[in-house]
Amino acid sequence: MIEEKIKSIGIKLPNPPSPAGSYIPVVKSGNLLYVSGQIPMEDGKVVFTGKVSDANIETAQKSARICAINILAQLKKELGDLEKISRIVRLSGFVNSGPEFTQQPKVINAASDLFYEIFGECGKHSRIAVGVSSLPLNSMTEIDAIVETK
Repeated sequence: MIEEKIKSIGIKLPNPPSPAGSYIPVVKSGNLLYVSGQIPMEDGKVVFTGKVSDANIETAQKSARICAINILAQLKKELGDLEKISRIVRLSGFVNSGPEFTQQPKVINAASDLFYEIFGECGKHSRIAVGVSSLPLNSMTEIDAIVETK
């Protein structure tokens, strides 16, 4: 049902990106999965780079949405079946922006909204959305997640 929902909104889960450093993409502890920070990678390349400003919020939202899709791809690889997810617990969203930009929540809403659209009430989560001076590979956004499994 979850994967049917994902397909119905026009998303095809990619092969999950490989780690860009010395870490693993997902760690399981009890019934929680900790998904490492995902950047807007497609086919091995960062598709949205640079600083986020008031002028490019829509682009940054697309970046955040790809991060969320990559989180789903990592979860699919780890679990084999997204039906095993019982709740999206928390997202931490990082936005590559200068000190004058204060709309980080609006950017990360694109990821939050996607999880709600897919998982309904179980997709509602706690969250932080912060601005940072830089991100790996100059990506616009990076998002990590904590997910509860059945």
